[in-house]
Amino acid sequence: MDTSFLEPVFTAPGPYATVCADVTHTTENADQELELRVRAVAEQLEKEGAPEAVVEAVRGRLLEGNDGGDAGTLRGRAVVVAADGTVVLDEVLADVPRDPVVAWSPQPRLLPVLSQLAGRIPHVVVIADRVGADVSVASLAGRPEEEAEVEGDTFHMRKVKVGGWAHNTYMHTAENQWEENAGLVADELASLARRLPLRFVLVAGDVRARQVLTDKAEKAWADLVVTMEEGGRAAGADREPVTRRAAELVAEHEAHDEADAVEKIASAGAHGLAVTGKAAVVEALRKGQVETLVLADRQDADDTLLVGNSPLELGVDQHDMDALGTHGTAVPADAALLSATVASAAGVVVVPRGAMPGDIPVAAILRYTDDSTPKPQGV
Repeated sequence: MDTSFLEPVFTAPGPYATVCADVTHTTENADQELELRVRAVAEQLEKEGAPEAVVEAVRGRLLEGNDGGDAGTLRGRAVVVAADGTVVLDEVLADVPRDPVVAWSPQPRLLPVLSQLAGRIPHVVVIADRVGADVSVASLAGRPEEEAEVEGDTFHMRKVKVGGWAHNTYMHTAENQWEENAGLVADELASLARRLPLRFVLVAGDVRARQVLTDKAEKAWADLVVTMEEGGRAAGADREPVTRRAAELVAEHEAHDEADAVEKIASAGAHGLAVTGKAAVVEALRKGQVETLVLADRQDADDTLLVGNSPLELGVDQHDMDALGTHGTAVPADAALLSATVASAAGVVVVPRGAMPGDIPVAAILRYTDDSTPKPQGV
């Protein structure tokens, strides 16, 4: 996962309010239910000492669902607010948070946010008919989902039984129009595939429109296509099956990425291009060697690192800080590691703790090695 969207968090003044909240807004009494959930969040932040400006900033964002719009369609939301009341992170979660967070703390609680974040798998959802398509683009974590309509011409769109010599002409004209309209959609998808690291393209809608569209798939996205029967563009059409299928595909890709990261720790480690354990990862971060930080979703609550005047002045003990010529402040290990990851423009993958080899809390896949990099066993 690209971590650049976290930069505003780490450049803002702490302490921070971190909230992962249920903002579901689908019941008959949704407004009142959301009010009650947000009130509980606000009371908890006040109890922990968050100032009024911070509490009000959190409250305002979470209550947006009561005003309708896109916010009313969300199920989970993560908000981080800095000490001055500035909202420095506002992200959609993949679902109602399985790990709710309400915290006022010196460092942001980002690990549960990252492990539940929506948009970690770039993809496109297309609901097509014979006029065009509705296209939803989930590009990258930290960027809002984009939606667009691609509309073609409706002239002579219906095949009709006109009889006589004109019948074949009408049919041919309709088919040509379907082809042209599908071509417009295909061009849009090709453009997206060139610009974004898409993992899948889910195509739903009219059966003939799907067929024509997938026939026009270019090499850039042809292998990414997944089709489904349900879903339509007509007013009142139920899009829940499409949303559910997209979520299933995202979950499948996330599981694959987690397994791939764990496998890379072993395979890259055999060639010296991965390190495991806090001390080795800290040293690699200081030297800018880390390409991808692999972080377990559960860290020991009392595990800390020392951080100096910048995120990369990082150490496991005062001996490390003395070598760097500075003093350190104890910071929760996950917060320190994520801050250093952002500062070094590295990526991050969050995996279940039980999936990590040897139940280690952290590992890293490296960009390069040097003489001080721990050598693999047997070398």
